[in-house]
Amino acid sequence: MKIFVAMSGGVDSAVAALLLRREGHDVVGIHLRTGVKSEGAGGTRPRCCGADEADDARRVAAILGIPFYVQDAEGAFRKVIEAFADAYARGETPNPCIACNSEIKFGALLDRARALGADAVATGHYARRVHHRGGWAVARARDLAKDQSYVLYGLRPDEILRARFPLGELRKPEVRRIAAEAGLPVAEKPDSQEICFVPSGDYRDLVRGRRPDAFAKGDIVDTLGRTLGAHEGVASFTVGQRKGLKVAAKEPLYVLRLEPEARRVVVGPRAELGAPGCALDAVTWAAGTPPDAPVAVDVCVRYRAAPVPATVVPTGEKTARVRFGRKAWPLTPGQAAVFYEGDAVLGGGTIRSCS
Repeated sequence: MKIFVAMSGGVDSAVAALLLRREGHDVVGIHLRTGVKSEGAGGTRPRCCGADEADDARRVAAILGIPFYVQDAEGAFRKVIEAFADAYARGETPNPCIACNSEIKFGALLDRARALGADAVATGHYARRVHHRGGWAVARARDLAKDQSYVLYGLRPDEILRARFPLGELRKPEVRRIAAEAGLPVAEKPDSQEICFVPSGDYRDLVRGRRPDAFAKGDIVDTLGRTLGAHEGVASFTVGQRKGLKVAAKEPLYVLRLEPEARRVVVGPRAELGAPGCALDAVTWAAGTPPDAPVAVDVCVRYRAAPVPATVVPTGEKTARVRFGRKAWPLTPGQAAVFYEGDAVLGGGTIRSCS
């Protein structure tokens, strides 16, 4: 089988390529060049899919004896960044990894792989691909501490069919051991901990440069509308946030909701946080179409969050309503709600409103 491997320059994608090579597949390494440079704090060094990472990926490909190419993904990645900034300006909290996976790694890359006669695309994600409900679905990795199935919920049926996740049954120490034993130079390379296009670690640096209106001063108020303090911009906050409010109160206060048009941050005690349900849009289903009736699932409302029992009610081809078995929090507009049946991802969508 001819398989394109998205090689970021890190240890995970390197071992994914190594394992597929050992299985006898015709492996081709592809590095996605985003052209993104660090922003804020005066930085200009390319990050994530930049020159340094491309060099590491190229060295690994040479050791493995596989062809290696660099694919220009700058235009597509810019759209991901702009959508990220737009979401914060709307008072939402986005997860850009979801868009990157569905639109670039299993979008543009898969399109190119097909055009060049490849059968599949593989990544270094910690996830599995399993038979579920008569088709294929993404599923949780064996190593739940590294599981990345949440950010892969947006894959369509044809993309899941052609996806390969060689690390799905492994734990991170095993991956590093395999890399070291094979003499790969990235065996001890640290994991990236920040959003790849925000190397400063503060997303506000990027959003402020693109959407300065999201940093207009405004009021911090309680649910009765009483002013408790002032803020420097709604984009500095996210629902569920407790630290950094700079408001004196008898009990801890949390961000309950953001009102960007009024430039208000609404806060309250933890008891007022959360909701029994939420409305979703941009919903995708592993089967390609929504089920005919409500379905009982476990729902994760944030990356690595504990699953919450819920019922998902399809309300359209791309919309749904989630009813939780108990009050869930924090429900944050812009984040994804991902549906699980056991370990299998049934689908998911973007949280738009909570009630």
